[in-house]
Amino acid sequence: MNKFSQFCSDLVPHTDLKPIIHTSPATGYRARSEFGVSKDSYTMIEDGQKVYMSVSDLPHSSIQEIMTLLLPRIQNSEVIKKKLFQINFRTSGQKILATLIYHKPLEDDWQSEALAIQNSINHLSIVGRSKKQKVLIGDEDLEVTCNFDDSSFKILQNDLVFFQPNYYLYPLMITFITRQLKDPKDLLELYCGCGGFTLPLASKFNKVFATENNRHSIRLLKESIELNNLSNIETARLSDDETASALANERPFRRLENIDMQSYEFSHILVDPPRAGLSDETISLSRQFKNMIYISCNPETFLRDIVKLGRKIESIGIFDQFANTGHLEIIAFLK
Repeated sequence: MNKFSQFCSDLVPHTDLKPIIHTSPATGYRARSEFGVSKDSYTMIEDGQKVYMSVSDLPHSSIQEIMTLLLPRIQNSEVIKKKLFQINFRTSGQKILATLIYHKPLEDDWQSEALAIQNSINHLSIVGRSKKQKVLIGDEDLEVTCNFDDSSFKILQNDLVFFQPNYYLYPLMITFITRQLKDPKDLLELYCGCGGFTLPLASKFNKVFATENNRHSIRLLKESIELNNLSNIETARLSDDETASALANERPFRRLENIDMQSYEFSHILVDPPRAGLSDETISLSRQFKNMIYISCNPETFLRDIVKLGRKIESIGIFDQFANTGHLEIIAFLK
């Protein structure tokens, strides 16, 4: 039984609806990738074992091109390759951000050689990281233009924040959500990240209040709000449990002192939690909302939370974010 059939089977006790399935290209879909570096090769962990990667196996065409060019330059520099153990890649479609991560302090000689490598490869920006140290060679932030339906927006991201991994399915996820919306007023969003859903949904709601615990994500979201000239989004650096406490007026938060929570007329809550799913506090908070949009990267915790939430599934879509793996992304509208 494949992963789609398995999830549909597991879903049967909870709804009669058949999920809409959105598949992905088998290759070339990655907007971000993370690799180990060992013995002059890119590596990944598969079934607990280290696998040495051939560049022909790499998952996104623009990232693959840069990886192919970057590896021999690393191999030719003792300063660059010494104590290098991981490289993370992100792409905007045109520009690539490569973060080189080390078990050593980065000195001036590293910076000069990294600059020479960056200058030798078009569209590449390099960031060096080691314990308590960051060295910027190029721009740290990537600006991505996302098109969906007849709309578009710009979003800033970097290597310290979550961003949707599938270059092709991300716009389809936005479209799925916007087409399912009914009578939207104001939106409360938890786990908003750097605004992957906040920014496109702002045009569908009167106002959006978005919360996230990662300070890098909140900084980038605020800059993206200005970049897109949006005036109906407010943000706060709050965890899911802190957001629940704030809305229940259990205690004051200085991070909310300039936000009038009483001015919102929330019609929807959107949650996009990590693989562990929703906390009991968030589930309790969600009961205040008639409409819930649940984005899940873990079918097991999604099905567990559906039971706890006690809500009716109005529509549900499956998104094959990681083709050729057992992973699935789910978006469900819950009443």
